[in-house]
Amino acid sequence: MPSISTKSPANGFTLIEVLIALVILAVALAAAMRATSGLISSVSEMKTRLAAGWVAQNRLNEHNALRDFPEVGSTHGKAEQAGIKFSWREDVSGTPNKDFRRIEIKVFMGEQTDYASAQLIGYLTRAGK
Repeated sequence: MPSISTKSPANGFTLIEVLIALVILAVALAAAMRATSGLISSVSEMKTRLAAGWVAQNRLNEHNALRDFPEVGSTHGKAEQAGIKFSWREDVSGTPNKDFRRIEIKVFMGEQTDYASAQLIGYLTRAGK
């Protein structure tokens, strides 16, 4: 008796279907990588700004703790916070009230002074007033 051969339909995906799925997956993964790298750089920038803000607060708090009444003018220095090196500049100016000083503190990343990572304005009073 002769055997009758029946072809069963092929199961699985064709090559073109697999390639299309791989292209879609590659595009999705590339978008996810781009979003993740954007978040990482944002977190780094936030850490720098936060640490720079602490440097500015520390400078103002130091003046307050010492009951300092600085002369009008500018001073500068360096500080390190959270493992990041900063430079700072303080601009002291007079006010209409001779017993007050306005102090503007700008904190820069490293030695760069073209962009302030933090800026703080405060007022100091003459001791005993």
